[in-house]
Amino acid sequence: MRELTIGKNDAGQRLDRFVSKALPLLPPALMQKYIRIKRIKCNGQRCQRDQRLQTGDVLQLYINDEFFDVPREDNLFLTLFKPQLTILYEDEHILLLDKRPGVVVHADETEKVNTLINHICAYLYQKREWNPRWENAFTPALCNRIDRNTGGIVIAAKTAEALRILNDKIRNREITKRYLCVTVGRPNPAEGRIECFLLKDEAKNEVKVHRRPVPGGKTAITLYRTIETRGELSLVEAELLTGRTHQIRASLSHIGCPLLGDGKYGRGEINRRYNETRQALYSCYLRFDFPTEAGILEYLRGQAFQVETVPFAAKYFAKN
Repeated sequence: MRELTIGKNDAGQRLDRFVSKALPLLPPALMQKYIRIKRIKCNGQRCQRDQRLQTGDVLQLYINDEFFDVPREDNLFLTLFKPQLTILYEDEHILLLDKRPGVVVHADETEKVNTLINHICAYLYQKREWNPRWENAFTPALCNRIDRNTGGIVIAAKTAEALRILNDKIRNREITKRYLCVTVGRPNPAEGRIECFLLKDEAKNEVKVHRRPVPGGKTAITLYRTIETRGELSLVEAELLTGRTHQIRASLSHIGCPLLGDGKYGRGEINRRYNETRQALYSCYLRFDFPTEAGILEYLRGQAFQVETVPFAAKYFAKN
């Protein structure tokens, strides 16, 4: 329990507004709950959120110590009262999440709080499975990442050993990942392999496709299969044999079939006609192949997971 004494400069404020300023990491909804269940008191008595504080009032705060910390990038998860996660699978070592398009996986210059990793940390903290104040606490970490505007399966590790194993498996291509996308045009042939070289322009955050090796370029190999075509749009499944920045988007654009909604590699006039501002790309399937020993994650060998609904597939290729 901690106590805060109201000075003359804070007198006259509403109690809830004073607490919000004093504890910026405490979510407003959680503060209201604490007032209601008397974990926040004024002069030892039940208080109301809208009561006016007076000089000399003493607030008793029965609140976890971490909420008194100065806000930092690594503790902003505390401000998320109700984590928003779609969980495909969970056990003591890993989480599989279906990330919504538009959500960033890690903090960037545009978003610091509402990130996938912060929602994961808030979820595990509120379940009391993890607390950053525990001695030698491992911070939950993402094993793979997908673009802000791409949706689909993201793997999170709850333990350091799980992270080590999964990073090794991803690096050695022992996990199969498949994507669904909507292309403008029908790929020709309908099923095939795109092998090219991608050269990244860091300043523009985009890649250029080359048919032959170029200095700084990286080999990119993509398998694809056309599932269905309706009008000018095709539903295509893609599998990565390499993992390069914007690989599917750039490779399919290179063969004349850019993704619908893709602002970097697509066709602006068609995107506007369909009112699509995000690339129609979704990581929809994951299988833990694990041809080599997997330690504490051996039980995952051969297990496969798939998202139930891919929004753009349901929109443009609904079953009749």
